[in-house]
Amino acid sequence: MFKKIVLLFIIITLISCNATKSPIVTTKAVSQSNKKPVIRTSKKKIIAKPIAEKKVLQEKRENEKREQEDEIIESTSRTVVSNDVIGNYISQYKDIAMNNMKVYGIPASIILAQGILESGAGRGDLAVTANNHFGIKCHVDWTGESVRHDDDSSQECFRKYKEPAESFKDHALFLTGRSRYSSLFALSKSDYQAWAKGLRRAGYATDPRYPEKLISYIERYNLGQYDSQVLGINYTRTENQPVKIASVNTQSGDYYEVQKGDTLYSISKKYNLLVTDLKLKNHLSENTISIGQKLRVN
Repeated sequence: MFKKIVLLFIIITLISCNATKSPIVTTKAVSQSNKKPVIRTSKKKIIAKPIAEKKVLQEKRENEKREQEDEIIESTSRTVVSNDVIGNYISQYKDIAMNNMKVYGIPASIILAQGILESGAGRGDLAVTANNHFGIKCHVDWTGESVRHDDDSSQECFRKYKEPAESFKDHALFLTGRSRYSSLFALSKSDYQAWAKGLRRAGYATDPRYPEKLISYIERYNLGQYDSQVLGINYTRTENQPVKIASVNTQSGDYYEVQKGDTLYSISKKYNLLVTDLKLKNHLSENTISIGQKLRVN
């Protein structure tokens, strides 16, 4: 019995010795610092306006800019007018101009163009205060009323009329009654370009661009049609090419460029300033100014 127990103990011991141990598995931890971060990028979607839409917007801005621009007429005063103002002036005085053409032989187109330019289409200082639409000065033979106005010199004498029609008549008498303008009446009454150049040569104005300005008004507003009506001939309408004499942007009126004949006094009157204020704005110690000089007026 004892032997059986010992034998059983030996068998159990041998079995336990031959038993295999479970393998130990180790895993190497992956360092978080070695991991490459995943970067996700997204492209921003760019939406472009169609080209046609851009063109429409650009044209709209350009039209708005043109509508904001008025025309400056430089004569005996600096006057800002619109096309409507000039159109109304033509409608108001075209009959007088045509009648003067019949009586005195001056083209109606020239009369109207000079009236527009010299009077600022009826809005200039002399036209408003003295009904003087052609900038005619007193001269030695004038016995009527007069006003003082700055032009080439300070406080020059200009003719004053009771109504604009008198100014138109006096303009005709002024041209027909002076020998220096006699060469004009040898020109064709339908040749407004020759008349415009002839007026400059005869000394009506010192501005070298005077003929160009008259011609531009005649062609822009088709003033030649009134010559044709008087002469009884067919009129060929000109293409309305907007030739600007000068323009001003209503958004940028802080400075004024000195023109021939300007004085500090005349400029101060144009902008409703005192001469002393104008000098202070521009740091001037004297009254001397020069053509082309830009003065601050606002």
